[in-house]
Amino acid sequence: MSSEDAKPKATIEEILASYPQVAAPSEQTGYTSNLTEDQKAKLVQFREELTAAGYKDRLDDASLLRFLRARKFDIAKAKDMFAKCEKWREEFGTNTILTDFKYDEKPLVAKLYPQYYHKTDKDGRPVYFEELGKVNLTEMLKITTQERMLKNLVWEYESFTQYRLPACSRERGHLVETSCTVLDLKGISISAASQVLNYVREASYIGQNYYPERMGKFYCINSPFGFSTVFKLFKPFLDPVTVSKIHILGSSYPKELLKQIPPQNLPEKFGGASKCSEDELYLNDFGPWRDAQYIGPEGEAPRTFA
Repeated sequence: MSSEDAKPKATIEEILASYPQVAAPSEQTGYTSNLTEDQKAKLVQFREELTAAGYKDRLDDASLLRFLRARKFDIAKAKDMFAKCEKWREEFGTNTILTDFKYDEKPLVAKLYPQYYHKTDKDGRPVYFEELGKVNLTEMLKITTQERMLKNLVWEYESFTQYRLPACSRERGHLVETSCTVLDLKGISISAASQVLNYVREASYIGQNYYPERMGKFYCINSPFGFSTVFKLFKPFLDPVTVSKIHILGSSYPKELLKQIPPQNLPEKFGGASKCSEDELYLNDFGPWRDAQYIGPEGEAPRTFA
C-alpha cells in the first residue's frame, strides 16, 4: 500500500459525520450523550479556550471529553494535558506517522514479540493481544530498535483511532472509544520482563498521557506464581484508574475471557473458536475495519509493513 493509499479520503468533519457520535448506553456521565449541565458548560468552555489558544484539530466532543474525563473535568488540568499532547504530536511526527512510517521488519519482530489486533469483544471494542512471555529482546534488537518499536506503537494507536474505532462504531451503532487488551504472560520470567522494562515504561507513558481514556478492559492471562513481583516493576508507570481496569488471571482464564469476547472472535490458542495460523493471527489484522460494510470515507486501515 502506498502512502497515498493510507491518507484519509475525506475531511475529518466528513469522517466524524459518517459514524455514530452517540455514546453506548451507560449510567456514567461525562460521555457525548450523557452529560450533566455542569459538564456541558465545561465542554463548551474547554473548546472555547482551546480555540482561543489557536488549536484547530481534535476539537470534536468525544475527543475533548476524553481529556476532561482524564482530568476529572478540571479545565485547567485538561487544557494542560491537551497542550502537551499536541506539542508531542508535532515533535514526534504523530500527525503524519501513518504515511511517513513503515515497519517493514514487523513480520520478523512479530515472532519475537507478538503484538496484534484480532476482531472485537462483546462491546464492539477492538481486541489487542500482546504475548509478553514470548519476548526475545536480544534477537529483536538485531533487526529493529526501541525507537522504531515506539514509532510502531504510535502508528498502531493512530490506526486504532482513525480507522479501527470508526469501523467498530458503525458496526455497533454507537460510539466505540476503547480497546480490550489481552496480555499473555505464558513463559514470562523476571529477567524477560526486565529486558523490556524501558519499552513498557515509555509505551505506558505514551498511552496514558497522549491517548487518555482508551483502555476499556485489560486482562493479564497465564499469570505465573509470583507474578505480583513482576507486576510491581510495571505498576509505578500506571495511574490508579488504569490499575483498577486490570484483571489478573491464571491459567484457567478462558472462562473469564469468553464472558467478554465471543468465542468466534477469540483465537483457538486462547480457548476460543477463531481458527487461523500464527502468521495470520500476527499479521492479518482481522476486524470490522477490514469489512467493506463498515469501512467509511476514511478508507481501509493501512498496514504498517510492505
